[in-house]
Amino acid sequence: MGVSKQVNPVPDVNQPMCPSRLVLEHVTSRWGVLVLASLLERSYRFSELRRTVGGVSEKMLAQTLQTLERDGFVHRDAKPVIPPRVDYSLTPLGVEAAEQVWALARWTERQVDAVRSAREEYDRARS
Repeated sequence: MGVSKQVNPVPDVNQPMCPSRLVLEHVTSRWGVLVLASLLERSYRFSELRRTVGGVSEKMLAQTLQTLERDGFVHRDAKPVIPPRVDYSLTPLGVEAAEQVWALARWTERQVDAVRSAREEYDRARS
């Protein structure tokens, strides 16, 4: 008897159980986007990255880095020195993801005024 090969369906983010939804959630979360974008510049130590990504708590940064590392986007390089030194950088997959979400983040920066105007118009129409 031959070994049956399990066929994975083609990912479709619109399907409720599609595994791509979780990946999408990880790379498009607020902290995921900002961590990926920061690491596009260069590698960072944890404390440097925390200062760069304004407003992120130590706990959230640690969770975000761990999630992105598990997904294959971030490389954690722990050097056996005293004191310990850990650097975070993007993998090739991480660079690709970071470029995509950073483009969206930059677009949102450029559209803030248009969004504010749309909100004001919406609120006026409903008051």
